[in-house]
Amino acid sequence: MHDILHLIYEMAPFLLLGFFLAGLFHAFIPSTLYARYLSGSDWRSVVYATLMGIPLPLCSCGVIPTAMSLRKKGASRGATVAFLIATPQTGVDALMATFSLMGLPFAVVRFLSAIATALFGGMMVNTFTAGVKEEVAAEGETLHCDCCCHHHHHDSHCHPTLLSRLREALRYGFVEMVEDIGKWLVVGLLIAGVITLCVPDDFFTALQGNTLLSSLSVILLVLPMYLCATSGIPIAVALMLKGLSPGAALVLLMVGPACNMASLIITGKVLGKRALIIYIISIIISALMFAHVVDYLLPREWFTTLVSSGHHGHHHHAHLFNILATLVMLGLLINAWVRRRLSSKS
Repeated sequence: MHDILHLIYEMAPFLLLGFFLAGLFHAFIPSTLYARYLSGSDWRSVVYATLMGIPLPLCSCGVIPTAMSLRKKGASRGATVAFLIATPQTGVDALMATFSLMGLPFAVVRFLSAIATALFGGMMVNTFTAGVKEEVAAEGETLHCDCCCHHHHHDSHCHPTLLSRLREALRYGFVEMVEDIGKWLVVGLLIAGVITLCVPDDFFTALQGNTLLSSLSVILLVLPMYLCATSGIPIAVALMLKGLSPGAALVLLMVGPACNMASLIITGKVLGKRALIIYIISIIISALMFAHVVDYLLPREWFTTLVSSGHHGHHHHAHLFNILATLVMLGLLINAWVRRRLSSKS
């Protein structure tokens, strides 16, 4: 429990900032803007989808109905895939949490790898599915995912004043967004705690120096799981403390959010089996490539110093700001749990 509370203590200020920024994006950027430039099967639609997905405050599961809605509005297969890959991994909450627990270099590499993977995957899908029969879902079919997120219709609300937009931003960021990913954030923290307690410190020692084998082991580990882009961070940190290389930890953060079973099932249903296979292969190839870049081309201390110091630095005096942020974060998580319980009974 001590390790779990310490993780929350380290992440809370950055998570709160991320939720606030996510609310601002939601309240001030109309969703119609994201559908306007995604039609067409050329590279431009993939680039637009990637760039437009970067600021969107959607988690790994919440991006699914949005992406499928864009597909029904005319977005190309490649643009839809790029949107699916880029959006959850580049969310401000995930990047802030990565920065807080794993350091600035890890956050930068995670951001760049997500962009590169989205561009690569989207262009590969457009190239190898050209001429393939369309498999868009029927008009009356509802595409949804109930694993973590609700489908919000931002454009159905009117925000005539700055004050009302700010209220909407706070409500979305600190109520709906926390309700969406709070459960999976807690799950990730609990898994990290279990790993810390139960996995021997030398568990990955045998795989040290073999980034390929370590990365493939991680891929097999995370493919059946659902890992939110944020909840996977403490798991990656816990595994690194057990000897996992930084490159293999990056693989977990790349593959986990993009290849959860909900994404794979609905992607295959709407975009077709060929697009699904290309989608998976593109993510795995990109993850393995970036893992080798991190482990063999960049200084290792960039990615390990903060993780190690964060694990062994429990004896410093806690800062009041972090304590307050932790209490606020715990309050928001409790509020999200209560709201879910009440809504399930009504």
